[in-house]
Amino acid sequence: MSERLKFKFHIKSGDTVKVLSGADRGATGRVLSVNRKKYRAIVEGVNIVTKHQKPNAENPDGGRIEQEAAIHISNLMLIDPKSGEATRIGRRRDDDGKIKRYSKKTGEFID
Repeated sequence: MSERLKFKFHIKSGDTVKVLSGADRGATGRVLSVNRKKYRAIVEGVNIVTKHQKPNAENPDGGRIEQEAAIHISNLMLIDPKSGEATRIGRRRDDDGKIKRYSKKTGEFID
């Protein structure tokens, strides 16, 4: 695969998404980061895993830490900020000629 990815993802960092499948199906959360090379995103409060950490300067006792793990992008669906419902998205030009995402459910632009 080329170094530059030629396609767009339907979600960005900061979007609110709904989980479609997996153990956390139905959960919602804010996207913290997106890994474009692995097609994965980290969603706040979703897919919590336990990590064992050695003692260090920050945490002198070490121990078990719970943190979010990445989830595949195909298992996420954007929540329309205006209607509050999960929606598919499309892209079209706005009045200024810029291509923007829009909600296919309501027809309104997102962002």
